[in-house]
Amino acid sequence: MSTTVEESRRSGRRVGDSVFSGLALGAALVILVALAGVAIFLVLEGLPGLTAPEENLGGASSFWGFVWPLVFGTLLAALIALVIATPLSVGMALVISHYAPRRVAKPIGYVVDLLAAVPSVVYGVWGIVVLGPQLVPSYGWLAENASFIPFFAGPASTTGRTIFTAGLVLAIMILPIVTAICREIFAQTPTLHQEAALALGATRWEMIRMAVFPYAKSGMVSAVMLGLGRALGETMAVALVLSASGVITFNMISSTNPSTIAANIALQFPEASGLTVNVLIASGLVLFVITFGVNFAARAIAGRSERRLAR
Repeated sequence: MSTTVEESRRSGRRVGDSVFSGLALGAALVILVALAGVAIFLVLEGLPGLTAPEENLGGASSFWGFVWPLVFGTLLAALIALVIATPLSVGMALVISHYAPRRVAKPIGYVVDLLAAVPSVVYGVWGIVVLGPQLVPSYGWLAENASFIPFFAGPASTTGRTIFTAGLVLAIMILPIVTAICREIFAQTPTLHQEAALALGATRWEMIRMAVFPYAKSGMVSAVMLGLGRALGETMAVALVLSASGVITFNMISSTNPSTIAANIALQFPEASGLTVNVLIASGLVLFVITFGVNFAARAIAGRSERRLAR
């Protein structure tokens, strides 16, 4: 009797494993089909926009002349966000996982997680009403004292609606994503590795540098790249904060700013018609390719780190 029950239990586990495996495979296939559908739609609808005349390109002589300033603005805003958010996110994750007492770390973790639930339009309104005006004096000081640096050449914006303000808002938006992932990766570091480093006389920071960071390297790269993907595709916050004029400039404190692909699509699409719609979809295809390339590179870097640790 007991043998029959045991065989039934084993058979039940096999059925459960098969069901779970089938569901996981089905979910993966649905994602691939959806991704392929988006790619096919962008290609078919965007191809006519590649050869659109000048009147549909906002004055640009070619599609690439139209889209290049948008690509530049997208990458610049995302880069500003990453430079600001990455060290803050790693530091906050370390505080939560290794430095702060548990009674303090848990509330901090909850607050960071709640930031991810704030709608992007709220960040955009906050950037216009609060952050931008607060940064105006700083922009003026930079224009007067650091104008020899191309980033702060000025003239300073009087509204605070600059590419730097947009990058700062994006940094706050990606902060909870990167922090949450890094926190979980840091917490999964084998306790024996950490205790061995401390037993050999390492300080807490030396233990983190020699035991935690090597173990979490691939996860940190993935977290940063996920944050980059969020920054590249953000629409409403950038559209609300940025005063864009479609130029290419490294000046981050003036009112003359490059726009981003996503923000330009959101602002121009309601009034677009004819080939202009195809031009906007073609620019979306460019953003799709950039995002796909970033995620592919992140997966390659993370996989290489995992293989190195496995040796």
